[in-house]
Amino acid sequence: MSTIAPDAQTSFTLETPEELKSWFLLDPDVHFLNHGSFGATPKPVFEAYQAWQREIERQPVAFIGRRQEGLLDAARARLATFLHANPEDVTFVVNATSGLNVIARSIRLEPGDEVLTTNLEYGALDMTWEYLCQKSGARYVSQEIPVPFTTSEAVIEALWQGVTPKTKAIFLSHITSATATILPVPEICARARAEGILTIIDGAHAPGQIDLDMEAIGADFYSGNCHKWMMTPKGSAFLYARPEHHDWIESLTISWGWGRGGNTFVTRNQQQGTRDVSAFLSVPTAIDFMEQHHWPQVRERAHRMLAELRARVHPRLGTTPFYGGSADDDATWYNQLGLITIPTIEDPGAFQARLLETYNIEIPVTTHGENWTFVRVAVQGYVTQADLDALEAALVAEFAS
Repeated sequence: MSTIAPDAQTSFTLETPEELKSWFLLDPDVHFLNHGSFGATPKPVFEAYQAWQREIERQPVAFIGRRQEGLLDAARARLATFLHANPEDVTFVVNATSGLNVIARSIRLEPGDEVLTTNLEYGALDMTWEYLCQKSGARYVSQEIPVPFTTSEAVIEALWQGVTPKTKAIFLSHITSATATILPVPEICARARAEGILTIIDGAHAPGQIDLDMEAIGADFYSGNCHKWMMTPKGSAFLYARPEHHDWIESLTISWGWGRGGNTFVTRNQQQGTRDVSAFLSVPTAIDFMEQHHWPQVRERAHRMLAELRARVHPRLGTTPFYGGSADDDATWYNQLGLITIPTIEDPGAFQARLLETYNIEIPVTTHGENWTFVRVAVQGYVTQADLDALEAALVAEFAS
């Protein structure tokens, strides 16, 4: 353990990554560097999840018919506090993709309208917008963002080259999936609002990895996963909408929330018939876990470990970092999820499988354009220096001359 003094009045002992790993159910024989794909849930949170499932089965009618909505309201209020949001602006959804589909399907796109995005977005959401634009006659416009990244201003100016009088909405990720980059979302949202353009943010990787304040971000809509970096059970996420948009936001399922008990942004999306809400109700336990284990300091240590790894490995491989210049170790661009550029390879999927089969390393291999190939490293609190050393040794063995 190490003693951390976050301010002059308090100090505490921070658990080592090895100690934190004991709280998880992960296979001890695997170097698990892929938290970013689906997350991993600590034992106390998973136990709470199972306890809620047992509680439902103990008296299903009483739970679902009489208790469920009040319990969901309480869990949602705790999540809203974590997000610095009004509880009435937040609703539970099963994943960020579902939340973003609520918004995409609610917007009335007309022929000629444009939805502007970047060439850095998650493929499943590209498909969502392409499908809906094709149906409506609108255009889904992908603006190329030059890399390596240098300044936030350069990213914003590159995006704005795609803005036209027909731009109805801007859709982009807070933290991109394949390239693990934190985009300057608050600045983009502020500029878009000044020009009357809606902003729709994919926050799949952000909650729990970086601090979030919905008011400060300023997005019209924001959907984020809890099951990734907040470490909740699978099937727990949220959708945030600014209050001026509540009346026209629909839901993917028309159920009791459209009538009985009111008709609000929350009821339309929270009252969805019979479903297992245990993952939603476990969110407060996950927030408790992060607070009890001093997660801001855990995240800071994880970023430092990742930055040091990248600084060692890129020179050994002779590859160019994706984040340019002095910003390469700056948490402005990445935090616990970051890239190590590797030489271009013919079959990234086969190399990913090789890393697991030969070195017991679970890590994704991603690409960008024709010239960039990476391993995307996720350093959650349980990732040890031994895990990162194993990755470094494997990459050097595979690529260093």
